[in-house]
Amino acid sequence: MILAKVIGNVVATRKDESLEGTKLMIVRRVDAEGNYIEPERVAVDYVGCGIGEFVLCATGSSTRVEENKRNKTIDMAVIGIIDSIDTSGA
Repeated sequence: MILAKVIGNVVATRKDESLEGTKLMIVRRVDAEGNYIEPERVAVDYVGCGIGEFVLCATGSSTRVEENKRNKTIDMAVIGIIDSIDTSGA
């Protein structure tokens, strides 16, 4: 799983059938202080996140564990909205 910030959304009038009904968000990986550390990526939104929110993302086959998502064309998904990050134990 990775920490990321939602920086935009993608509108696609045509997309793979398996993505019909999904919301696509542009996310950028961040470190624990919120600094960008990787280029942008597109993730399917499973949780109803919004632009500007910090989120938790999963990548690869773990995004398709549920039976109804098994055959979808998804490589990255937003699986949680982050309320706070505590790095005091680091």
